[in-house]
Amino acid sequence: MKKIILSSIFCLSLYVGFAQTNPAILNWLQNNTIMGRHYVSGSSTAIDETVLANVQNVQYSTNWVYVTTTGVPSYITGPFFGNPSLASNQNAIFKISLKPEPDTGTLTATTGGNIGIFINGVALFDYRDGVAWNPTTSALCGGPGNPPCPGGPGGSMDWNRDAIVAERGGFDCSKGHPAMGNYHHHQNPSAFNLDRVVISTVCNLYNADGLYAIDSTTHSPLIGYAYDGYPIYGAYAFKNADGTGGVVRMKSSYQLRAITARTLGPTGIDVPDGPAINTTYPLGYFREDYEYVAHTGSPDYLDEHNGRFCVTPEYPAGKYCYFATVDANWNSAYPYVVGPTFYGVKNASKVTSITESTTTYTPSTSIQNNYLDKINVSVFPNPSSDLIAIQLNDLVKESIQVYLYDVLGKEVANTTINQGSTIAYFDTQKLYAGEYIIKIKNSNESITKKVTVTKN
Repeated sequence: MKKIILSSIFCLSLYVGFAQTNPAILNWLQNNTIMGRHYVSGSSTAIDETVLANVQNVQYSTNWVYVTTTGVPSYITGPFFGNPSLASNQNAIFKISLKPEPDTGTLTATTGGNIGIFINGVALFDYRDGVAWNPTTSALCGGPGNPPCPGGPGGSMDWNRDAIVAERGGFDCSKGHPAMGNYHHHQNPSAFNLDRVVISTVCNLYNADGLYAIDSTTHSPLIGYAYDGYPIYGAYAFKNADGTGGVVRMKSSYQLRAITARTLGPTGIDVPDGPAINTTYPLGYFREDYEYVAHTGSPDYLDEHNGRFCVTPEYPAGKYCYFATVDANWNSAYPYVVGPTFYGVKNASKVTSITESTTTYTPSTSIQNNYLDKINVSVFPNPSSDLIAIQLNDLVKESIQVYLYDVLGKEVANTTINQGSTIAYFDTQKLYAGEYIIKIKNSNESITKKVTVTKN
């Protein structure tokens, strides 16, 4: 009996230790106070919602983590030009493996709909938007406004549209949009206006941000999990898989094919012709415009799934990881996050209830010391005449308070950078010209920045 009891205690201690250190349990952005917000076309004033943002509950068993979420982010969503839908409460529970395994059989292709979850509970989609080319009619099929494709939704076509290129005008500043209310990202969830070359003007009209801000000087944060249970990181990581070599941009091994007509598929097989390559259907408009090229000996190039096995801050012993790839201009790079096939066994699902015994994870309220000193905090423009932005180049796991003081120490204004967002603003149009102090504060430390307000 004593041996049985001791064995049970030993197993329990291993289980507790596993839970306390497993990043797939610890890193979800749990929130029960911050509400979602959205813009509507024609107004740059955000509308408060009555739906909680981010993740509300995390429960785990030996093999699974269950993430309860609304699917609505804390950053402002919308508007979505040409799409009247809003991000809506998904009332979702996602069941994700804590013990992912490589797929040693026939690899599973990514599909339309959810293929992963970001740590704020927002859905990840792959490249596609459900629209393809019908060679019989020589026109697009599938999706809103088009006739159905042969074979119906999910039918295999030879030329499948890339949502990142084709639907750019319908993404909000955070590079997301809803599908019947299910707000999602097909790509790196960092705002358009933070890219080195800005390819969308939506942020000029509707100030917003995203889940994190790219920082080329440090390893990108863990931003989500794919449906095979493997983690997803941002765009930058250690060059070498063992954690050495400095921080570099992770590069996609897919490139645009050197073609002048869409007559052959990516493997060289003759297929029904796609549309001519022109300004309406530029190269990159279809997934089949890309080809995979292995980069042997180049550790910063990813495999055919857009990932690699490597050391990360959360996985010091090494783990297979996906990356949200971008090009040198920080514009999203195909296959964007995961795909076109999963590395591991796809076994995650959206469930309506939890049918096994679980433990609820309560996140710690303490955060890393000197956090604010270690991250890059930008205040711009400086000097400013009408608006000051405060940007944190990191993933914000705890809401940050921001205060604006005049030179006499009087508080002029205050705002918040919410958990799961990166930016806040002060309107300075009604302030007197002069020097001001910005104080940025979390639960255990603060830093200050000087800013100058000018008047024309």
